[in-house]
Amino acid sequence: MNALLSIRGLSAGYGGSLALDDVSLTLAAGETVALLGANGAGKSTLLKALLGLVPARGELRFDGDDLAGLATEARVRRGIGYVPEGRRVFPGMSVRDNLEVAGLAAARDRAQDVERVFALFPDLARKSGEGAWRLSGGQQQMLSLGRALMGRPRLLLLDEPSLGLSPKLADEVFAAVRRIAAHGTAVLLAEQSAARALSIAPRAILLRLGRVVADGPAAGLSEETVRDAFFGG
Repeated sequence: MNALLSIRGLSAGYGGSLALDDVSLTLAAGETVALLGANGAGKSTLLKALLGLVPARGELRFDGDDLAGLATEARVRRGIGYVPEGRRVFPGMSVRDNLEVAGLAAARDRAQDVERVFALFPDLARKSGEGAWRLSGGQQQMLSLGRALMGRPRLLLLDEPSLGLSPKLADEVFAAVRRIAAHGTAVLLAEQSAARALSIAPRAILLRLGRVVADGPAAGLSEETVRDAFFGG
């Protein structure tokens, strides 16, 4: 498979402190990959570096194009969607308005994109005119996912989508991610719950202290390898 995303020798950090050190990986079109590691492993930093939200050095290529120097908006327009940690939606706006304001297409096509999101998330369709602040945590996470889908991404970056959700709501969100992936969108999923992430991702990349310590089929990862990535070894 041709690489949709290619990263070579990526280093990134904050205030002179490296959070990622010489990270290299590839992601194929339509592939779902779990990005696992403990807090501070560099998962969120990697996703933010792909969007140009943190300073980074190294090679970043998306569908063969160099992302260096591109603003975040330009990267989104090229087909990278991002769902940040914390379910960031506009609470004072309606569900529908939250989606429409995130659309990149012309008005008629944007309306079709909204309906596609509602087909994926029937709970949002039923609450389309309500303020986002009235939604449950799980519904807000679905709205955050829907907002990312309004950009018609070929690659969806998810940062801790189960954080703060009950097990039942987390299962609903992950079922939605599985449906999104089934429609051909590549997914890079940063998640602390290894079991949950590996239930939908055929491949896993493990980060520890800003470095890749394992990359391969999820079925081939031993419990010891995962445990060492989270707790050291």
